[in-house]
Amino acid sequence: MQFEMVFTLLLCPLLLSSAFVWALAPLPPYQGCDFSEGKWVIDEPSSHPLYDASRDCPFIGQGFDCLRNGRPDNEYLNYRWKPSGCDLPRFDGKKFLERNTGKKIMFVGDSISNNMWQSLTCLLHIAVPNSTYISTTQTQQLLVFSFPVVEYKASIMWLKNGFLVDLVIDKEKGRILKLDTISSGDQWKGVDDTLKRNETFDLSYLFGTELIKDMDHMEAFKIGLTTWAKWVDSNIDPSKTRVLFQGIAASHVDKKGCLRQTKPEEGAMAAYPGVDIVKTVISNMANPVELLDITVLTQLRRDGHPSIYTGRGTSFDDCSHWCLAGVPDAWNEILYAVLLGN
Repeated sequence: MQFEMVFTLLLCPLLLSSAFVWALAPLPPYQGCDFSEGKWVIDEPSSHPLYDASRDCPFIGQGFDCLRNGRPDNEYLNYRWKPSGCDLPRFDGKKFLERNTGKKIMFVGDSISNNMWQSLTCLLHIAVPNSTYISTTQTQQLLVFSFPVVEYKASIMWLKNGFLVDLVIDKEKGRILKLDTISSGDQWKGVDDTLKRNETFDLSYLFGTELIKDMDHMEAFKIGLTTWAKWVDSNIDPSKTRVLFQGIAASHVDKKGCLRQTKPEEGAMAAYPGVDIVKTVISNMANPVELLDITVLTQLRRDGHPSIYTGRGTSFDDCSHWCLAGVPDAWNEILYAVLLGN
């Protein structure tokens, strides 16, 4: 079982004059809306997909470009997420860049975080296609997509790090997840957005001095997330930093799978493992954290995965990651709406 956790740190100076002006302005119709509940609808008039991955994103990873990899249907591209109480604003990449001029946005996590990072880079590039961009691999773990031009001067980064807490490799004991320590947190400081995914499987767990081989995954998840929450409370100044945490993205690695699924599902979804833990831990934090809850919208999109259309042959069936364009664009639309509404 996989658990996805994403958090966003907005490390911005507190501008009292701007905050005062925003407080006097009329609230956008989506501010205060619950984005976590809703349904997928065909976009009419059509503005989805928001980009053509093959044409508009020359830097996209092969495994996410499902049409180029031979997926025969394309209706999955035409859906947008419709929250029950409002409409999401259309993602405006130019406005996003203007509001984040001079900032650094970092996604921290594994390939699901990379999935969302690549979605955002595509959304921004198609918004300003004539602006110079630089895509670099700075280290084996760090990829940077940046707009060096003066009017934006923004960097969108992905730091490969699949755990919120420390992972060590022992020659005899294998991979050990240290549930109560975070030594890599300094890498998250000094940036404007940080997004994180976490996995807890095929591991031993170290809690204090006790090494546990067969620990309940949910208990490990709760302890690791609590360690992260304490780190944020101890290291982040709420007068200067706004924290957003993206919740659990559902996978469909079950008996039904995702092959030949072409339409979103409808109706109520069963409770997804780990969601209550996320909500409880975040609600008990000293510093305010906003949860970007994407669980239900991903539970409904069994059709949104690459399945066998990853470019790795038909024996590989991927029901965890997401086609681009596709579902991760909605995650970024929600992020955009939250930032725009504040």
